Amino acid sequence: MNNPKYVNVDNELYEINTDFRIALECNTIAQDASIGDIERAMAIIYKLFGEKGLDCENQNKLLELAMKYLLLGEDKKLLKSEPHENYELDFNKCIGLIKASFKFDYKYDPFELKYLHWYDFYNDLQSLSTSEFGNCCILNRIISILNQDVKEIKDNKQRQKVIDAQKMLKQKYCKEEKVEMTKEQEESARAFYKSLGINI
Repeated sequence: MNNPKYVNVDNELYEINTDFRIALECNTIAQDASIGDIERAMAIIYKLFGEKGLDCENQNKLLELAMKYLLLGEDKKLLKSEPHENYELDFNKCIGLIKASFKFDYKYDPFELKYLHWYDFYNDLQSLSTSEFGNCCILNRIISILNQDVKEIKDNKQRQKVIDAQKMLKQKYCKEEKVEMTKEQEESARAFYKSLGINI
């Protein structure tokens, strides 16, 4: 997949601010319910194309191309999750996990680089290591716990540990209402991740 640098609207080229941090800011703006639709659209156009974007006469087309760019040409999610699971990871809450995972897999922290194209960041994020045996990055170990089907765990104590761990992880990293846990459940959850080499 080519890394785009420009979009064409009515035979006029608009340079894209392609650094991944700009795309992440646009993602945050797109999800901010406190911003009105017009302000949200203008903010995304400004972030990606600067003053020239605001002066574009065909802003609907420019916004359409901006969204296509941000979604890499299709409807893609920033962080993986199983479609049947009842949670959505909050990217901003997971930045520490992402930094640690990039360092584990690629030996670099994207946030320390002066520049990284949005498509390169996204592709590296989606290609982080996964393993059924736990030898993978921290982000995907946590996603694996969240995706675990507790109905398949026959041992009652182990099932409860996983349920408690999922509740704590959802509270810490997901866009969900806070789940209240007892001290006993929190200790059980912490013991579970510790057994997997995860310190929360």
